[in-house]
This record gives sequence, structure tokens and C-alpha cells, in this order.
Amino acid sequence: MSKNSKQTSPHVASVAGKALGSSSSSTVQKSLAGSALRQAGNSAQTGAQTESRASRALDNPNSAPLTRTLAGSLVSQSNKQR
Repeated sequence: MSKNSKQTSPHVASVAGKALGSSSSSTVQKSLAGSALRQAGNSAQTGAQTESRASRALDNPNSAPLTRTLAGSLVSQSNKQR
């Protein structure tokens, strides 16, 4: 696997932390938030399953702004060769 030099920004990490702690966050939002936090401060790379979930969220015109923020961050850190 190639090394990933991108990391979740402090702003997105903060939003992700709030999403995980919120009872109103959806399962998809919590999943994406957990992945975003995992990539904050290190060179972890988005997995194929999470990348697919994030991509579908971005393609869905009904996705909430929070979902789109988290998904965009994860897709930008994905393996470009996939």
C-alpha cells in the first residue's frame, strides 16, 4: 500500500468528534466520523469499504452537509489507484 501524506484537518476532526458524540448522528455519519478521526494526526489511508461508502454519500443529493463534509475528507485521503 502506498504511503498517504494527507491527514484529516483539525476542523474536520472536531466536527467528526461532535458527530460521534451526538445521538442525532446517523449510522453512516458515525462510521465516516470514526474513519476521519482515525486519519487525524497520522498517515492512515481510507479503506476500500469506507471509500465506497463515502463516495455513495457524496453522490447522494439528499446527503446532509455533515455527511458530505466527512465523506469529502475521506475520499480526498483515499488510494488514488483504486
